[in-house]
Order: sequence, then structure tokens, then C-alpha cells
Amino acid sequence: MLESYHTFFEEYLHHYLPLLPARWSRYLARQLSYRQCQQVDGLVVPSPQMLATLREYGVTTSAEVIPTGIDPRRFDGADGARFRARYQIPATQPLLLYVGRVAHEKNIGLLLQVMARLRQQHPDALLVIAGEGPAASALQRQVVQLGIGDQVRFVGYLDRAGELQDCYAAADLFLFASLTETQGLVLLEAMMVGTPVVAIARMGTADVLREGCGARIAPDDSEGFAALVAALLADPQQRQALAASAREYAAAWRADQLTARLVEHYGAVLAAAPHAPSGSP
Repeated sequence: MLESYHTFFEEYLHHYLPLLPARWSRYLARQLSYRQCQQVDGLVVPSPQMLATLREYGVTTSAEVIPTGIDPRRFDGADGARFRARYQIPATQPLLLYVGRVAHEKNIGLLLQVMARLRQQHPDALLVIAGEGPAASALQRQVVQLGIGDQVRFVGYLDRAGELQDCYAAADLFLFASLTETQGLVLLEAMMVGTPVVAIARMGTADVLREGCGARIAPDDSEGFAALVAALLADPQQRQALAASAREYAAAWRADQLTARLVEHYGAVLAAAPHAPSGSP
């Protein structure tokens, strides 16, 4: 039996069991992860950081780091102008984007703080938050508290058959602040259409991000993050250079290449498994 382990449960569970002390929920997540991973013949994890975490739990099961790939054909025909027209966003308005679950562990609140800091230098900048999740109400309240209602727009879930790709292409920059991501596929999706990324490099995103390769790595504080975003908004030439390198960099994460590695790993695990029949490939 082979298992794919892609979620950092230790940092997620306490958001959804608020009555349980955080240290207890982390312990529970570690124990459940350990027991589950020890019962299989092989593991696939998306990043070295995720594998290191499982080893810290005591997991000894054979494991292979194989990131999830991207199918570049899904992004053919992405039309940013179409998205802007649909949501009545002027072609020249600076558009910043977050795509993903609107969940507490995604650290979206930091992006709202960034927008509050950008207000003085780039008052027309707009942050689009695409996705749904349990943190939406709390984030909308934070928007009101920060007084940035005209700078943030929640657009909800977008159809992955076209509308989402248009959204990526419409953005000037893609922003990401999660500290618990096991890979961060949305970073690669943004780069696939040539949208530069500004993100914190932590956990799995540290493996995806390379400074200057379609991305700038941001510090884990709203002041430094906002300063980096402001500098890029003021420098179209740097954004264009990052956009060009983004497409090239994202191409190395093609799904067909990574799927071939996954198939090879499956075969090796099946061959080595104690219950494998004689002559198994």
C-alpha cells in the first residue's frame, strides 16, 4: 500500500478544534500521522520539508519526494483582460491576487495588513481573493477594521475550466503568505501564465520558490512584505523580467514528467512490499 501525504495537519487541526488546547491538537495530529504513515509500504510527499517533518514524528516508512505537477495545457488561452472586464476592474489598476482556500492557516490576514500599508503609496491597488473557506467572515471583518474595503474584493470560487486561468493572467502580482504549505501549487499556476509571485518561503513553498526565478521572496512581516510589493508595482521593467522567467521556471514542473517519477516509485514500492507476489514488476 502506498500513501500520498500532502497536508501539514499539525498546523491545521487547532484552527478547527478551537476548544482543544493547541499543544494537544498538535500532539493528536502527530500521533495520527505517525500511525497512518507507519502502516503503509511507501509514502509520496511533495517536499523535503514535509518528509523531514514526518521523520521528526518517527516515521520510518520508505518515502520519495515527488511534487505535484502542472499541466501547462490548462493555461492555454488565459485572458486577463476578459477577467478584468467581467469584474469591472480597469485595465491600468494594479491588481494583486491570492488564490486558494480562504482558511485560517493560509495567513491571509497578513496580506490584508500589507494592503493597509500599501494604501499611502498605491491607493488604487486592489487585492482579489479567489476562493472559499471558513475564514471568509473573519477576514471580511478585518477588512472593515483596517478601513480597506475599497482595496479588497472577495470573488469566491472560480471555475478551473477558464475563469481561474483568466484571473491569474489578470494580476500584476500573485501574493502568498502561508507558513504551513506542503508545496504551494498556486505559485506555479500563477507563474505558468507569467504572473510574478511575491511569497514567504516556508515549508513546501521554500522548495518551489527561487529568488528571481519568477518570484521575489518576502519577509514574514507586513512592513517588509508591503515594501517589496510597493517596489515591484513601481517598477514595470522588473515585473516584466520576472514574468518572462516565471513561464520558463514553471515549465520544469510539468505533470507528465513528475507522473513518470510517480509511476516508477509505485513500481519500486510494490516490488519491495512483503506481500508482493513472486515475479511482480
